[in-house]
Amino acid sequence: MGLDDMVNAAKEAVNATGMGDAVDGAVDQAAEAVKSVTPDAADGMVDTAADAIKDQI
Repeated sequence: MGLDDMVNAAKEAVNATGMGDAVDGAVDQAAEAVKSVTPDAADGMVDTAADAIKDQI
């Protein structure tokens, strides 16, 4: 099983369980935690990364 297969399987599992909103919330919480310990100048990069992760899920 390749990486693409694993990613697709994870996406299918999230969608099948209806947990997409919970995953988005967890990503947001993780982003806020990272922003709390990094310089304010990094906030934009953290938000961009969090949005990219949510777009992939």
